[in-house]
Amino acid sequence: MAAEPLTGDPMFRRTLTRLLVARLLLAGSGVGLALALAVDGRSPAEEFGLWAVLAVAFGSTAVSAAWMNRLRRPRRFSVVQLGADVAAVSALVHFSGGGASPFGFLYLPITVFGAMLFHRRGAYGSAILSSLAYGGVLAAGSGETPGEVTFAVWCGHTGGLLLVALLASALADEVRLTGERLDDSRARLRALASLHERTVECLTSGLLTLDADARVSFVNPEGERILGTLAVDLVGRPLGDVLPGAEALAQDAEAARGRTRSRLQVPGADGETRHLGLALSILRDASGGPAGHVVIFQDVTEVVRMERELQLRSRLAGVGELAASIAHEIRNPLAAISGSVELLRGGVEPSERERLMSIVLREIGRLDALIGDFLQYARPAPPKLERVALAPLLGEVVEMLRAAAPAEIRIEQDADPEARALGDATQLRQLVWNLVRNACDALEGSGRIHLAARRLEHPPQGVGDADRKRPREGALGVEIIVSDNGRGIAAADLERIFDPFFTTKPEGTGLGLATVHRIVESHGGALHVESPSGGGTRFRVQLPAAVAP
Repeated sequence: MAAEPLTGDPMFRRTLTRLLVARLLLAGSGVGLALALAVDGRSPAEEFGLWAVLAVAFGSTAVSAAWMNRLRRPRRFSVVQLGADVAAVSALVHFSGGGASPFGFLYLPITVFGAMLFHRRGAYGSAILSSLAYGGVLAAGSGETPGEVTFAVWCGHTGGLLLVALLASALADEVRLTGERLDDSRARLRALASLHERTVECLTSGLLTLDADARVSFVNPEGERILGTLAVDLVGRPLGDVLPGAEALAQDAEAARGRTRSRLQVPGADGETRHLGLALSILRDASGGPAGHVVIFQDVTEVVRMERELQLRSRLAGVGELAASIAHEIRNPLAAISGSVELLRGGVEPSERERLMSIVLREIGRLDALIGDFLQYARPAPPKLERVALAPLLGEVVEMLRAAAPAEIRIEQDADPEARALGDATQLRQLVWNLVRNACDALEGSGRIHLAARRLEHPPQGVGDADRKRPREGALGVEIIVSDNGRGIAAADLERIFDPFFTTKPEGTGLGLATVHRIVESHGGALHVESPSGGGTRFRVQLPAAVAP
């Protein structure tokens, strides 16, 4: 039969160790009890036997404790120990008065020990063995005691032992199950802790945790590499010292529903500026309350460099496309002017000369308008922000349009008199005028144009970064709507209508809507266009609202 190493059952080893300590305490209590209950009528043989048994109990317990870690069959050893304990207690009972001995209660701990070591079988086995041994001691020393009394004492003692066995076995089973669950929980906790540690170490992003005072409490290895500083030098330092500027994110995290993102520029260990992308969220405890913050960051310096290169290339490509478009737009008027001048130089009739001169003047005016539109688009003046009432502004545009538009075009206006935008009045007037002229061209001589202005319950989501760079005075927004019932915009053209020089009109420059987009962008607003397949177009311009004076 293979040996059974003690280390193979940690729970059994712990139980056996506890029982050895308990056996030693019981032996000590036996000595104290023997001293306290010394009887003068006890014979020398009984006195010697009593102390000899106690000495053997102490000695065997010490030897067992010394050899416990060397045992090859600890369960068999435990069975022998239980038998030896029953024999020792029986000897104590025999040498201290038999049925009147005060040591009879020691059978009860043996039953408990059996339950703790071998559960139900050990409990009842120890109880039965103790009962038989006690019965033997009673039978050997009954003397003049009637047999009925001896039998009653034995039955009462046996009943007590069996009851203790029942309770101890149930308790031992519960302790065993609890211990197994505890060991399983410990194993899972160790596995989870190991997984957490490996996961944090393998992250390709830096990880910081902050305590309630916004001081660094943990840094992972990637965070050490990005920051160029060891964790021991970072733990305990304020967040602002480790990541300058990140403390503002921690203050804004609650307002941003517990998490926020940003980019920061921090000095690197090599003296160069590094760009870090940060995501900060609130760290909560088991009850859900805030216990600090978690900061995840990455070194995006190379990404920023690539973005700048792409932006530069995009601008250069845009400049090239813009130059080609300008050259194309200028070439046609120049060709007409050149041809007319050539004919004039060759000598023509007065009536023909007048026609040619009108062509030259018309094309020069066209060039002037083209250059004016281009300069307005390419070099827009920064908006002079002020409170602009939209109802009067739309009224001015409507009056100008009625003077220039065909009589068959019906113009409607519906503006909230309380709608006030935070913007440049001149640029906003130009914006509405361009949209209205675009709608008028789409109607081709007849139809309906509707202008509206209203207040919004939310600020506009800007088309660019202007709304983040410029502080807003208004918490809400306003909206200008220009709609018509014309032919609409083809689906293929919707994505290009704001591109410079893109136009579907024979005489258009393609800068009107591009200028509208630029003005909206400079105001930190948003521009939306809707053109359903059934016809009609609606432009919605959302702008920051002005606060009340």
